Amino acid sequence: MKIIKTLLILLPALFALAGCGSRDNAPQMTNEEALKVLDIQIHKHPKDDKLYYDRAKVYMELHRVNDAIADLSRAVALNDRKPEYHMLLGDAYLANGNIEQSYNSLQRALELDPDNMEAMLKMGEIAYYGRDYDRAMESLSRVTAKDPQNRTALFMKGFIYKEMGDTANAVTLLRKVCDLYPNYEPAFEELGVLYSLHHDPLALEYLNTALRIEPNNTNALYALAMYYQDLNQMDKAEEAYKQILDINANHKEAWHNRGYIELFTYGDYAQAIDFFTRAIQCDSTYAEAWVNRGCAYELSGDRQHANDDFHTALELDHTFQPAIDGIKRINK
Repeated sequence: MKIIKTLLILLPALFALAGCGSRDNAPQMTNEEALKVLDIQIHKHPKDDKLYYDRAKVYMELHRVNDAIADLSRAVALNDRKPEYHMLLGDAYLANGNIEQSYNSLQRALELDPDNMEAMLKMGEIAYYGRDYDRAMESLSRVTAKDPQNRTALFMKGFIYKEMGDTANAVTLLRKVCDLYPNYEPAFEELGVLYSLHHDPLALEYLNTALRIEPNNTNALYALAMYYQDLNQMDKAEEAYKQILDINANHKEAWHNRGYIELFTYGDYAQAIDFFTRAIQCDSTYAEAWVNRGCAYELSGDRQHANDDFHTALELDHTFQPAIDGIKRINK
């Protein structure tokens, strides 16, 4: 069984809107009111780059990304020397899925402000999203050269090493983060996952630490459940899966793996079918759940339902070998 991990990149929030109002006790304008004011001001002063930048911030708050890009492009055309314009433009391009233009905008911000650590971090994040690990490492190393204990940069570098298969360097960096920041739960979680993949008992120490910091961390609970399941400690695995489902009743992998245990460990076909059905209800495109429910039907003697489930799985993935094998068995 494979651990399904969700990427945890905990960078600062990309989009922030400056507060409006000239006095501390003055009521805040709504975004819509701010837009009306800025529209009037821009009509009166169409060459004022700062007004376009301010309106772009409001557009970003409203998730009107294309409008924000248009305003920021005007602001940059009027004044190319403001790092904050390029920073926000990089955020807008990233929100639109344009990784290369986002990276280029942040690069320009960094040219204007060589010590801009936020730009370096975001460039590392963006390069990671684009699977350009060398460029990501280059940006993040610039951060750690200036700030050797920067938590975000160290964590991201460790995560990238893990993605690249360099477990030794990943462990070294993640341990450093844990030592420097003993309450930073994501680092303990990632170390626990790495050790669990090798069935190393250290996994329990790191995963349980992550759960002490954040008891509702379903990623850590899932890694813990998988660790126990891989070691055939099914009672402990099931208990962890139950904890996950108490937190998130729509966790499809937890339902699926409970079904897998019932089917292949205890031979309880009816219970397995129920759990696989719950997984399918969470995600109707979950091919593994359809196939394993088909196996449960097959073993219980219900060949028609088994055949139906195998065909559904094959429709979802025409190359899914377990579905192909199941259909062959049923139709001998």
